[in-house]
Amino acid sequence: MISVIIPMFNAEKTIIRALDSVRNQDYDLDQFEIIIINDGSADNSKTLVENYRDIHPEMHIKIISQENGGVSKARNAGLKAATGNYIAFLDSDDEWLPAKTQKQMRFLEDKTLNVDFITSLRNGEKIWFPYKKNAINLAKITLRKLLLRVDGQTSTAIFKKKVLENTGFFDENQQYSEDANYWMKISKNNSMYILGEELVFTGGGKRSFGVSGLSANLPEMEKGIQKNLHEMYLSRRIHYFEYILFFIFSKLKYIVRIFKTKI
Repeated sequence: MISVIIPMFNAEKTIIRALDSVRNQDYDLDQFEIIIINDGSADNSKTLVENYRDIHPEMHIKIISQENGGVSKARNAGLKAATGNYIAFLDSDDEWLPAKTQKQMRFLEDKTLNVDFITSLRNGEKIWFPYKKNAINLAKITLRKLLLRVDGQTSTAIFKKKVLENTGFFDENQQYSEDANYWMKISKNNSMYILGEELVFTGGGKRSFGVSGLSANLPEMEKGIQKNLHEMYLSRRIHYFEYILFFIFSKLKYIVRIFKTKI
């Protein structure tokens, strides 16, 4: 069973496409449980998903409603309700391509490989430094690579239940770069990879920084990135010299992103 966790806040324009993308997977639909966390939506989102659940009882949709508390609190509510042996994330404005699940599960279920957590590419992405694909099209994710470049957008991720058990939950007090923070925590005890195939369409195809959603707020995103870096230093997962180098590198990337948004 795969638990698909979908946080939803005022997503009436996109949530049905997200759900359809799960229904259209090249994978046994009976193997999914879909957990939608209605995070205090004030639009027609909840009614839409209730109607969708009634029309598609084969999809095993569960709706959890809560007061608006942000995406991390919503994802945590989904994680606590998950009963599957595998967990996948899907944001309410993203869509999985039909082959996503079966291609990623092939690696997770292969007992000859040590894959606990796997993401994919999206929106025309490529594998860039510091990541490098191996002979079976996987690029290993490590903490230091994540500190240089966070790849593996949330809706591309699927992982074994053991990852939740040995890592815990999202930091509900962190609003920006919260997914990167969770990935960094996961990297401590688990084997993580990017599959070098484009399997998800996110945010209407817009680039990840400086355009829409939370990531449009570049100053706050930078604060979240610096919080992640400082946390990794305080937990002794990087030493002081590395902390300074990553700090400088992050500030330089921030300046470049600001410059790009003004062009």
